[in-house]
Amino acid sequence: MIHFVGAGPGAKDLITVRGAELIKNADVIIYTGSLVNKDLLAYAKKEAKVFDSSKLTLEEVMDIMLREEETDQNIVRLHTGEPSLYGAVREQMDILDDKGISYDSCPGVSACFGAAASLDMEYTLPGISQTLIITRMEGKTPVPESESIKSLAAHNASMAVYLSTGMLKELSEELIAGGYKEDTPAAIVYKATWDDEKKYVCTVGTLYETAEEHDIKKTAVILVGDAVSKKGFKRSKLYDPDFETEFREKKN
Repeated sequence: MIHFVGAGPGAKDLITVRGAELIKNADVIIYTGSLVNKDLLAYAKKEAKVFDSSKLTLEEVMDIMLREEETDQNIVRLHTGEPSLYGAVREQMDILDDKGISYDSCPGVSACFGAAASLDMEYTLPGISQTLIITRMEGKTPVPESESIKSLAAHNASMAVYLSTGMLKELSEELIAGGYKEDTPAAIVYKATWDDEKKYVCTVGTLYETAEEHDIKKTAVILVGDAVSKKGFKRSKLYDPDFETEFREKKN
């Protein structure tokens, strides 16, 4: 059996209980060594075979997976964060489907949620934003024109931008061209939840300068929107004494 497992944002104890159990029971672990915290391998049994996929092609990863599966090995394919976000898992699953091989998926905590926790922030503040956009700048992997940063910025919603730390000057320009003000709050969170995490609150207009000042070149998630400031929002109706729910009558 093959299990696709989300490793979480970084910290060893932020993998799910299910994910940790799958690692403990794995005979074979294929993990993204350039991104996944190696401390997670401490959950594995000593005799488990471990393969680092960071220097492998899709074909090489699948060769290992298919070879080990032939001998009824319990296999964990360990991906960073939440595999359904920029995890390139579907192309692996398609090959397994073609071969008639069973697999399942175990979700993980994505970096943008680890980053929010590090900043003690909420993306969906009443009166500020009720939407979180998770996206990326176009690089080697193209982005549909309708999903460009400029297009998405028109919503002025909370935004988490992945895989774009090396293009912050262009990111700022696109965000401002799309509708965010230059002084809109923003944050750079490098390796969210890792031991060497770094976090800097700035503005949309100063993203590049902030990253340069602190030598942040990669492995960071960029948060954008007024929710970053944690100010100016309205009280939630959820616990408002004037708000009646299925479980609570009005108090006033």
